[in-house]
Amino acid sequence: MRGKKKITPHSLRHSYATHLIEAGVDLLEVQKILGHRSILTTTKYTQLTSQTDSNAQQLINDLMSGFDMDWRGVK
Repeated sequence: MRGKKKITPHSLRHSYATHLIEAGVDLLEVQKILGHRSILTTTKYTQLTSQTDSNAQQLINDLMSGFDMDWRGVK
């Protein structure tokens, strides 16, 4: 059996930020909510989860499906 994981304010903050991003909240908004001066701090503070990866792939596929492409280029 695994030991209990220690819950800290930092781990709660990290989880909150990750859930915001998974829900589609813009990274700049998360930066403001967390009070970070630099967006680099926010990007290090969050993690890419399988859900955000899947959401990103779906958004890219939706965007690209609006283009009619062939070997000669974009129509």
